[in-house]
Formats: sequence, C-alpha cells, structure tokens
Amino acid sequence: MNKLFITFALVFLFNCNSTAQKKTTKDTKTYKVTKTEAEWKTQLTAIEFHVLRQAGTERALSSPLNKNYDSGLYVCKGCDTPLFKSEHKYDSGSGWPSFDREIKGNVDFSIDYDLGYARTEEHCATCGGHLGHVFNDGPKKTTGMRHCINGVALKFIPSK
Repeated sequence: MNKLFITFALVFLFNCNSTAQKKTTKDTKTYKVTKTEAEWKTQLTAIEFHVLRQAGTERALSSPLNKNYDSGLYVCKGCDTPLFKSEHKYDSGSGWPSFDREIKGNVDFSIDYDLGYARTEEHCATCGGHLGHVFNDGPKKTTGMRHCINGVALKFIPSK
C-alpha cells in the first residue's frame, strides 16, 4: 500500500503544470523599434529602464501624471507611440494613471504569471516597452476596464 501511495504521489508531482513557471510570450515578438540594452540605458532614466525594459513597477502615487487631467495625449516614453487619450483617463484610486481604453492597435497584450496567477500585461506595440496591466474593474458606464499604467512609461503631450 505504501509503495502504491508513493508511486501515485511521485506521478502526481511530476505531472503538475504550475502556471507560476510559465513565461509571457511577449519576448517572442519582433517590434518595429528595437534597441540594445545599452542603447535603451542611454535614452531612459534608471526607473524608466526598469519599468519599460525589465517589466518593473513604479511606486504608487509617485507619478505626477497620476493626477494630471489636462487635455492631451499620452505617448510611450521609449518611442513616442500614442497610447492613451486624456478623455479616457480617470481617477481609479489605485495610485497609478488609469485609462478605460487604449488607442487600438498601439498597445499589445500578453499574459504574465509573475505573481503566480494570470494577469494581462500591456506593452507598447511599437517598441515592446512594458506599460502596466489591464483589469476588468474599471468604470462600468464606459468599458469596465482599468488600464493601470506606470507614469514613467508615459510622456504627456498637451493639446494645442
């Protein structure tokens, strides 16, 4: 009986497929703008590099863009691709700039399991820079989505 239990336990352990070990497929895509790590480091500050190129996260409430409600456009800090419009920005209370929709075609999505469960990660569709994550707890009156974006991944261009 003990041998049967041990055999069953070993078979079970070796056949487990943990999602915590899976990687996102973002790294397999080729982007229009590609640079070496050294080139990105000369263009970006240390925190911008950490967020955009290493999928890091800035501290909550640290971005001046979090409370910016001026009219304009939010573009990728890495390549100036337009990502979000100011009319789709709202205060989610999360501590990060939040939008209820992206500019279609300019943002790519992948799944990351960095925290041990699936989250939808957002990337610039032009350079692959990590932007943040999208959740389905946004404003119900619009899209219901919350694009939770690192402010350091964005550059704001005011309307003229």
